Amino acid sequence: MTYRMTFRGAAVPAEPGQSVGAALVAAGILDWRTTRGSGRPRGLFCGIGVCFDCLISVDGVPGQRACLVPAGDGMHLGDDARHETVGHGEDGGHAGDAGGPR
Repeated sequence: MTYRMTFRGAAVPAEPGQSVGAALVAAGILDWRTTRGSGRPRGLFCGIGVCFDCLISVDGVPGQRACLVPAGDGMHLGDDARHETVGHGEDGGHAGDAGGPR
């Protein structure tokens, strides 16, 4: 059985056991939020819930880590308007990024 989720009005298929982040990447969607300071795109990075780059709104609840939320049939996914930067530099970048802490 394939699940059907929606993101920005488009259908996104997902398989049982797949995370929301994995389903988005499999559908060719590589970023779904931007950093607060410079507007750089962010999506799946570590894939294990540590980096917080993949925050997304799931069924209207913001701040969900796409890599940890199991995909479900009928989910509505949206941009995370809070632009969380937990554990990162001032622009949400990683230490190795051009916009990260120096």
